[in-house]
This record gives sequence, C-alpha cells and structure tokens, in this order.
Amino acid sequence: MASNRPADPPDDLLARLGSLTAEARTRAEAHRTQVELALALQRGMLPTELPAAPGLSVAARYAPAFAGLNVGGDWYDGFVLPDGSIGYSIGDVQGHTIEAAAFMGQVRVGLRALASVTSDPGELLGRTNDLLLSLGGALFATCTMVRFDPVAWELDSARAGHVPLVRATADGASGVVEDEGGLPLGIESGVTYPVTRYRLTGRGAFVLVTDGVVEGPSLAVDEGLAQVATLAGVGVGAALGAESLATSVMRIADSIGHDDDAAVLVISHDAPPQGAASGRGEGEERT
Repeated sequence: MASNRPADPPDDLLARLGSLTAEARTRAEAHRTQVELALALQRGMLPTELPAAPGLSVAARYAPAFAGLNVGGDWYDGFVLPDGSIGYSIGDVQGHTIEAAAFMGQVRVGLRALASVTSDPGELLGRTNDLLLSLGGALFATCTMVRFDPVAWELDSARAGHVPLVRATADGASGVVEDEGGLPLGIESGVTYPVTRYRLTGRGAFVLVTDGVVEGPSLAVDEGLAQVATLAGVGVGAALGAESLATSVMRIADSIGHDDDAAVLVISHDAPPQGAASGRGEGEERT
C-alpha cells in the first residue's frame, strides 16, 4: 500500500545528511583523540632503558593492538633492587581502554615501590596484589617477575597468571618452562606465588612475552610458545644478541595479525664469571 506521507524536500534531506556527517566526524575525532591519549599514556609509562650488568644483556619490544582502542595495558620494566640485584617484570592488564593503561601504571609503580621492602619475586607479587586490592579497582593483571643476582649468577622468577617464560641454553636445549604460578594480580587477597630458581652455569637466554605475541586469530597459545622456544634455541645457538632475538620473537605477533597488545622481554646471559656460579649444576629449583 502506498504511503500518503509527502516526501521530504531536497533541502531538508541535504541538511539531515550534513548533520549526520558532522556527527560521525565528531565521533571519529573523539575516538582518535582517545586512542592517541591512551597510546601516549602507555608509551610514556614504558621505560626508555633497561638495566643490565656485565655478562647480562636485555632487550624489549612493544606493539599496540590492531583492534579496539589500539592500546591496552601490556608492559615491561626493569629496575635495580636495593640489594644490588636487578628486577624485571612483564605483564598484561585486562581490557583495551585508557583505564587499562592507567592500571598498568599502578602495577608498575606498586612493584617498584614494594621492591624496597622485599626483592623476592614471589613476595613482591603477593604484596603488590594486596596493594591493588586495597585500592579497590575493578581490573586485574597478569605478570611475571624475575630477579637476577649478579653475584650468585642466578635468576628467580614468579608468575601471576601470566603465560610461561621460555628458556634456551647454549647446549641446544630450549622449551617452555612449566613452573607453578598463582592467580592474576587484583583478584583475591593473600595469594602465594611460588618462586623458581635457575642456576646459570652457561650461556643462555630467557624470553618473556605477553599473550598478544603468541596467541591470535591464526595461532593457539601453545603453538605460539613453541615457536618462541624454537627461535630462542636457534638464537642462543647462533650467539644472537638480545636485541636481535627480541626483534625475531616480535615477528611472530606481526605474522599472526594479533588483535591484542604485544610485548617481548629478552634476558640474555653469558657463562658466569669465575667464582660466581654455585657449582651445583644447571637446572631449576622451586621454592
């Protein structure tokens, strides 16, 4: 049945179209401004340099997501602890918003501040977890915290719901470390985070990533971690530097069309200096 409603005059249609176009442009500009603000906040919080030590080199890479706000809460960090050891962290905050980037800053500041109280990675994660809960936020974060001791030539690690790290040694061994972890930060109080100790008796590397590196539309997380382990093994065998290895690992994220933030942290070490190693053999010790 034909409508008896008169058609809008051409001038009215043009005016309405112009109004809708202007509204769409305003929304697009607001979205772009939000993206730029979140990205600036994110990049401004990431360290420009990472501490190292004789015989130890460190490199990191970060890439924003290809979807959503194009920024989230992935981070990496490194700082010297009061006892002379060096702490490194990598993590991923829930969500892709300005709030996620701001929460990432809280986690990083919390870890650094509480490191003045304890250098134990597990205890540091536990204290940071309780601090975040006391602030009453609604977000949570996964994190791996490691501590390198340049005197004993050992590395301790603890994990809060984060993807496992990858380890490779000069003897050709490489793989995903199946260590025990705890809940992500900001979910439940009083969580215990077990610590795994690695005695570094030869040359090798540790590769820490966020899930945006190893999981995407065309790649399952286990397959992605296996690829990282293969790259790490080849890289250490070829005496590849930390910078080159970090770049190679980040190419995995680029190749899968990741829709999440992606961060890589590579800790590469030489054989221990004379008298530094404990002499108890290469391996892991869980505490």
